[in-house]
Amino acid sequence: GVGIDASAGMATPILRTSMAFVAFALCLHLQGSEAFSSVAPLRSLRDPVLPTQLRAKRTSTLGSSVSGLRARATLGGRLLRTDIAALKTAPDQRGFALARKVDRFGGGGRSSTSATALQGWVGTGVYLYSKWQVSFGLNSVLAGLMFLSKKYEKMLTTAGLFHAWILGVVLWGSLGPGGWATGAFYLAAGSRVTKLKMAEKEAAGIAEGRGGRRGPENVWGSAATAAICALLAALSPWDSGLFKLGFVASLATKLSDTFASEVGKAYGKTTYLITSLERVEPGTEGAVSLEGTLAGVVGSLILALFGVLARQITPVGVLFCLVAAFIATTAESYIGATLQGRIPWMTNEVVNFINTSIGAAVAMAMYAFLL
Repeated sequence: GVGIDASAGMATPILRTSMAFVAFALCLHLQGSEAFSSVAPLRSLRDPVLPTQLRAKRTSTLGSSVSGLRARATLGGRLLRTDIAALKTAPDQRGFALARKVDRFGGGGRSSTSATALQGWVGTGVYLYSKWQVSFGLNSVLAGLMFLSKKYEKMLTTAGLFHAWILGVVLWGSLGPGGWATGAFYLAAGSRVTKLKMAEKEAAGIAEGRGGRRGPENVWGSAATAAICALLAALSPWDSGLFKLGFVASLATKLSDTFASEVGKAYGKTTYLITSLERVEPGTEGAVSLEGTLAGVVGSLILALFGVLARQITPVGVLFCLVAAFIATTAESYIGATLQGRIPWMTNEVVNFINTSIGAAVAMAMYAFLL
């Protein structure tokens, strides 16, 4: 919290510069995929495909000249700073509502590549810039309040809170409040189930360290894959729905793993080593139980359903998440039984990253081949 407050002023110019690069990256995204669901995509710089009403009029050379582009960019920037009403329109209309204004007030110009592309990019770039500003501000306020009130101490270490703040900025900036809420739900549900029979698990020596509080290594071991998928959903030239599914599937996989592990250690009556099916003590790496397996399915289902409520995936995606989570957690148990503890760098966090990556990859593969 102190670090966040102290660096807030220094971060402003860095944030602005970073957002400029992010806006440019999204402009590239417009070339290869649908910029918004209700309009045609910009397929290339040479042949931008825009609705007819957005094409610049062939009445001057304003769009093709350097001075004309500068005039449009200046005008677009002024409109983007002042026209709040346009930013309150539906997300899939923001960029093109502003593009129409740039075209109207800019005096036309022939339909050159750069002029036409600029119209579609101006509003989109500022929309993303605005979203990341909101993300930075809201997450900073929330992290500061949690630090001052000490509300985070049951779930996170102080360093873990800072890294969770970074993750929150990435998720809100990339996917909006729905993506952020999905990540927050995972953290809350995972922390809650970790507390099950904590005293008994601590006495048996099989409880999570620090009483289940998450540190930086836990934050990124569990959510690095989700953060990558979120950024790809926002910036890549491919179908954003594909990466949103990967985002939700990775978190569903991790929550499934957490539910299976913690419920299995707390309530599992008989545990078996996945490689040989011999009976082992609860908490053994690679051990599985009926209770834990069923709990894992419930965990992935809960997270996937929340993803639907948060408008990150469709109901069909729930099935993909369930299958992917089951495959990934089974693979994780096998890795735990065969590699973890034998390879020095194969830590629990590395295994978690592999686990969530498998879950995301399986779900996205199903999406790509079946839909």
